[in-house]
Amino acid sequence: MSARKINLTVNGRAVEAEVEARVNLADFLRQTLALTGTHLGCEHGVCGACTVIVDGRPARACLMLAVQADGAKVETVESLGTPEALSELQLAFRDRHALQCGFCTPGMLMTIEALLRVEAAPTREQIRDVLSGNLCRCTGYQAIVDAALDAAEARRGTR
Repeated sequence: MSARKINLTVNGRAVEAEVEARVNLADFLRQTLALTGTHLGCEHGVCGACTVIVDGRPARACLMLAVQADGAKVETVESLGTPEALSELQLAFRDRHALQCGFCTPGMLMTIEALLRVEAAPTREQIRDVLSGNLCRCTGYQAIVDAALDAAEARRGTR
């Protein structure tokens, strides 16, 4: 086994750790840093449940090795808000009943968060396009799209 020392920023906090080269980012976040909001679904990058934001772009944490994140800025669903102070996006998900069973929710939130940072007023089509890589077995995309639109409006101050 070959361990390697990595330094990265996770949710605004500097992290230094020694990890085995074979450990993926999702397992590192969940097992080493106890950030269990990142879910592992298919472990093939298909379902999107493990989506996190790496250096400003959504990334599948199951497909990225932790050592590849050396020097990167990683954001997980835990960075969005707290139970006492939810983000606009989390509030919109709650208000629109977009949480469904909740398993895919962290990946959906991080995918939409990345979109809203570059597109302040996304269309339904843009939201559906970015969510096409996130699978929800509850099949409730309508509420998720509505929540994304509500969050965008809240951020623009038009809601």
